[in-house]
Amino acid sequence: MPGNVQLPAHLRGGVVAIGNFDGVHRGHQAVLRRALAEAEKRGVPALVLTFQPHPRKFFRPQVPLFVLTPPEMKARLLGEMGFAAVVEQPFTAELATKSAEDFVAVILQDNLGICHAVTGFNFHFGKDRQGGPAFLMDAGQRHGFGVTLVDAFRDEGAQIISSSRIRELLVQGDVSQAAGLLGYRFTVQSEVIGGQKLGRTLGFPTANMCLPADVALREGIYAVRFRRADGTLHDGVASFGRRPTVDNNGTPLLETFVFDFSGDLYGEVCEVSFFGYLRGEEKFDGLEALVAQMKRDEDEARAVLAGVRPLSDLDAAVSF
Repeated sequence: MPGNVQLPAHLRGGVVAIGNFDGVHRGHQAVLRRALAEAEKRGVPALVLTFQPHPRKFFRPQVPLFVLTPPEMKARLLGEMGFAAVVEQPFTAELATKSAEDFVAVILQDNLGICHAVTGFNFHFGKDRQGGPAFLMDAGQRHGFGVTLVDAFRDEGAQIISSSRIRELLVQGDVSQAAGLLGYRFTVQSEVIGGQKLGRTLGFPTANMCLPADVALREGIYAVRFRRADGTLHDGVASFGRRPTVDNNGTPLLETFVFDFSGDLYGEVCEVSFFGYLRGEEKFDGLEALVAQMKRDEDEARAVLAGVRPLSDLDAAVSF
């Protein structure tokens, strides 16, 4: 739902969690769950106000940003948590130059009609980031809405959980540690497209997906879980990369061999959740050596996936 329109009457007067929430990680979830609790206490809707594109993309368009949760995936995760609506505020030049006072008066009051705002301890807004926690608290008193600020959330090692930290782990291929910070397995969503069909001739037919160019996940082989558009799940093994033995194409492709499945997936928008990094991409001395390694990859992926358990309720909804 775009953020520049009036909300339907039944969604106005709610508790709104404000932030970009890229990744919807455990730190974000602390803010989001506080918003859900405040909404339940008041008997009003719980909403999320987020921004698209990511502000960093607006201010530094020349610097690539690995977006962990594109809008569709973010909306799905927030819906699974129990939010009634997600309001995507377009991050434009107009918004970037809007004063902090206008942000409160126009977006929070006029557009959303909030009764309470929940955000992180370091949330800033308005031109030149002039609006901060103290400003928001004061604005709430002046405009008649409550404000809750949530402290930084730390992991078991007392380190602050952040989107940038998770991005670094995924760049290294450490999907297991990234999952511990996210609270669910890193998941991508895309349409299944046609390929060269070489995997089919080798006995390993794959569902092929093009991921956004900013996805900086380490190239290699992963144990994954594949969710079809109808919600059915299959374990699998996936290659993300450029196929060095076959064509070494310059565009990375996610190719998933879906276990115990036969059928046509072309055109379906499916999801792949990453459970373990198995190895890097390699160039083999011919297709026979490649097939032998693919069989070993399948066995290893099945072993990784055999004993996994959900990390959280959100993980259960996304990956199980």
